[in-house]
Amino acid sequence: MRVGIFGGTFDPPHVGHLIAASDACEALGLDQLVFVPTGIQPLKAGKEAASAAHRLAMIKLLAAGDQRFSVDSMEIDRGGLSFTVDTLRTLRQRWPAGTADLIVLLGADAAAQFPQWKDPVAIQALAEVVVLTRGEAPVATPNGLRGVTTRRVDVSSTEIRERVSAGKPVGALVTEPVAAYIARTGLYR
Repeated sequence: MRVGIFGGTFDPPHVGHLIAASDACEALGLDQLVFVPTGIQPLKAGKEAASAAHRLAMIKLLAAGDQRFSVDSMEIDRGGLSFTVDTLRTLRQRWPAGTADLIVLLGADAAAQFPQWKDPVAIQALAEVVVLTRGEAPVATPNGLRGVTTRRVDVSSTEIRERVSAGKPVGALVTEPVAAYIARTGLYR
């Protein structure tokens, strides 16, 4: 079995996340892709706009309807700073070596910071690390990381938060259930 691990702040999750996840499943032959929203992302501490509970609810809405996708709240449940190496150790207990190949999926921006992460050597011992590039030319990746090209979708969580704050529509940037959740809860206003 091949399991992709797609972590992130997802504040909010958007169609770019969904397309990258789908493309990764196809390009890497993933049987399952697990979205893992961060509790507190060490390199973005204090910058989240929505609570962990809201981000978890939205990523569940985004992942619903595709049987390849699931959501795991372990980083939120664990509390404190979220470190990929800790998440992978937990997932290795669920799927011991030999029962599943774990593949950590990173965006190019996260890959550039990968050497600064907590214990990148252990991360690479626990899982393959793959950099998802959005339709751009292959990017230089840190040692040992493979790149996979996904379709280019020019959308960002920052842009969505700014549009919502300004009263502009975001329907084409997020799924309908996520847009409805943002409107119902008054997030980013």
